[in-house]
Amino acid sequence: MGRFLRNNKGIALILTLLIISLIVSVTLQFNRYMRDDLYAAVNLRDGIKHGHIAKSGFNYVLAVLYEDDTNVDSFHDTWADSETLSEKSADLFEDGRFKLELSDHSGMIQINSLVDEKGKYINIQKDLLTRFLQSPEFGLKDEEVDHIVNAIKDWIDADDDPTGFGGAENSYYQGLETPYSCQDAPVEFLEELLLVKGINRELFYGTEKMPGIASFLSPHGDGKININTAEPLVLRALISDNPSDKMKEEMAHDMDEYRLNEDNKESLSSTNWYKSVPGMDGVNIESDLLTTLSTFFEIYSEGQQKRANASEGYEWVTAKQVTAIVQRKDGELNILSWKIE
Repeated sequence: MGRFLRNNKGIALILTLLIISLIVSVTLQFNRYMRDDLYAAVNLRDGIKHGHIAKSGFNYVLAVLYEDDTNVDSFHDTWADSETLSEKSADLFEDGRFKLELSDHSGMIQINSLVDEKGKYINIQKDLLTRFLQSPEFGLKDEEVDHIVNAIKDWIDADDDPTGFGGAENSYYQGLETPYSCQDAPVEFLEELLLVKGINRELFYGTEKMPGIASFLSPHGDGKININTAEPLVLRALISDNPSDKMKEEMAHDMDEYRLNEDNKESLSSTNWYKSVPGMDGVNIESDLLTTLSTFFEIYSEGQQKRANASEGYEWVTAKQVTAIVQRKDGELNILSWKIE
């Protein structure tokens, strides 16, 4: 009988240990859930806060564009200096700031201007796109360029007839391993070009050794390029004369230096200012391709938070991003697309 009782005491001890272990386990699990909920709440709070910081940056740029003098647009305008627009934003927020980047799509080659309302080539736009793709930086052969230009036309025009050599309509795209339909409509988002025959990710986005065409093209605009804000690679493509690639590169460099010079600011209201650049008085650029006004802008606003860093004290890290396309027309600003991440 005594032996039986001693065994019961052992069972009671085991049960007690099991209950204590269960209580400890439940307590730890509850603590983990509470901690996860706390982190989730903090992340939600910070996400909302830094989302509003990014939106503040976006609205700040809208205000700058609204107040801008619309008679002429150039790199001398306030909106063109993203670094200055961003630098004092940390004074406005506790442990936060916005970082801004503003891209002028009117300084890019406007891809939808390649064809007219009847789906026919607009020749000066075709020649411009061809010269651009023939830039040595892209490493394309003339035949490849012709094929890509024809394929882009077919992607935009409404008919189902392939254009020349290299053109591609539904008969091509439906025959792929993963078939899809040809757009047969204007490009809405530039990334659509990744679906066009002949355009791969390396050509579109670029590599370490090669720029991507995406940085120089836009689906927005009427085909006129702001000569005051176009990238040098676009300036080279605008030159319709036939000097060597090296000469075109030097001309574009000289044009860029001229327009950045504060002393030449007043002359930038004319699309012919490039003729004042030394050595370019005899150069002609199609006047129908040029403007000195900017209508479409891409605004990128990054909401950043301050984070402790052992080596430097703290660092700024991206928390939220706002990307939008804005059209400035008749004194109004219209948001064409908007994305927050």
